[in-house]
Amino acid sequence: GNFYQIYPRSFKDSDGDGIGDLKGITQTIDYLKTIGIDGVWLSPIFKSPMNDFGYDISDFYAIQEEYGTMEDFEELAAKCASIGLKLILDFVPNHSSDEHEHFRLSEEGVEPYKDYYIWHSGVLDANGTRHPPSNWISVFRGSAWQWSDKRQQYYLHQFQKKQPDLNYRNPALVEEMKNVMRFWLNKGIAGFRIDALPYLFESEEVDGHYRDEPLSGQATDDPDNPAYLTHTETKDQPETYDMVHQWRQVVDEYTARDNFTRIILTEAYTAVQNMTRFYGTPAAPGAQIPFNFQLITLLTVNSTGRDFVNAVQSWTRAMPSGAIANWVLGNHDNSRIASRLGVARADLYNIALQTLPGIAVTYYGEEIAMVDQWISWNDTIDPAACNADPATYELYSRDPVRTPFQWSNGTNAGFSNASRTWLPVADGYRELNVAAQLAAPRSHLKTFMQLTAYRKRRLLAEGNFVLRTVGRDLVMYKRSVPGVGYVVVALNFGPEPATLPVASQFPGTGEHWLKVIASSLQAQPQAGTWINTRLYKLAPDSGIVLERLTGRNDLMA
Repeated sequence: GNFYQIYPRSFKDSDGDGIGDLKGITQTIDYLKTIGIDGVWLSPIFKSPMNDFGYDISDFYAIQEEYGTMEDFEELAAKCASIGLKLILDFVPNHSSDEHEHFRLSEEGVEPYKDYYIWHSGVLDANGTRHPPSNWISVFRGSAWQWSDKRQQYYLHQFQKKQPDLNYRNPALVEEMKNVMRFWLNKGIAGFRIDALPYLFESEEVDGHYRDEPLSGQATDDPDNPAYLTHTETKDQPETYDMVHQWRQVVDEYTARDNFTRIILTEAYTAVQNMTRFYGTPAAPGAQIPFNFQLITLLTVNSTGRDFVNAVQSWTRAMPSGAIANWVLGNHDNSRIASRLGVARADLYNIALQTLPGIAVTYYGEEIAMVDQWISWNDTIDPAACNADPATYELYSRDPVRTPFQWSNGTNAGFSNASRTWLPVADGYRELNVAAQLAAPRSHLKTFMQLTAYRKRRLLAEGNFVLRTVGRDLVMYKRSVPGVGYVVVALNFGPEPATLPVASQFPGTGEHWLKVIASSLQAQPQAGTWINTRLYKLAPDSGIVLERLTGRNDLMA
């Protein structure tokens, strides 16, 4: 499968208010089928005060007005179904907005909502002064506990104070959130991407107290920084994995009815052994796609071929037997591929993403190699950055990776006809856009489309995987199917052209002439031509996909 993340505020504005919306997505969703995508997941579209751009939900059953209506959503779901595109919604189970009706009722002590959130009276010191229940620090800096004058207790917020944590030790709350899932599954969606999973549970109280977390030895001069503590009590608690299994049971209820597989994708920035635990076990299956962030967290613009192989193998070796790998190179929380890993390597990484075995996940705009856009302090709206100051906000801001999609060289890159868009359009959009790349003889987008089309054929859908490193900077891997043939992918991370020792790295591949399926823009041979691998040299920072058939490389269903 090939999945694509849409950030709804930035994809397409249909009504001229400068904010992307559901109608805009419906009007342009055919584009995703054109470029070879199988499934799309939307960042949150639910009713929200927008203090964290939709990750602070005030009604899990309603659409945010600036994105449209429930009818608009149903129209989008019907459109996706009609073109065979799986529609995945973001599920944000860790917390709600403090403007959610359930939080208001919980704050007032009304049953059954009283314990839908995590409340504690705090601790009194020898002088009778009240302090927070523990030393826990929020992801957004400062204490994770906020005092409520109304309830005369503290509530927990692992993120902003306007995002109170839900209490998964309360069976009524657990069932409430399962009902949220059922509501949207009944609307015809294909599954959920589940947000911020490591924070779902905290350690239980011991004798009425929460345990403090130990000092990490990092950020020693900044006790408000979450890095100041080691998060032994507030992250990666064992109960989290069972909850994912329970959610898998909910989606499987729907799969069993009509044999249309509903899926769970999980987001967890944590150690790789924790990420892969979300797959579950044969007896208690979890997520089909626990997002693999190794290529995001381990690679930089200076990474070598060996670094890349180590990142790939860190996942494949940790994965349970029989599981399907997935590869994620970008999302709404991380610098874009072309900025983080280098414009020259944008095609190389998309070649890798589309040819490694398993599932590929693409963030909107990566197919055309969009870059981060510098956003001034005055234009910054990401709360992670606004909580900082003009000197340091750029370290925290995610605004640069969330700018409007670049459809064309028209007004606001074809995203909107508004006089002002919610974030500024990136500077280089007149040259860097979908329309220009579709019209060009060769482009990042055309390379991406060659890859996604070829990926639907047997060699990449079924082929085995033999991975090699040649020296420090050349990576080669072979995917083969008996009776069909083989593909060789070469990625040159080095600064010099590289010869391709295909025969010596993969015994049994004696043929010197191989057909080019796709290649980086700076690599000379175009798709469809044949090269002599004994003579060919692969350009620096580029990739190439080569094929040799012995039978039919059919399209898979």
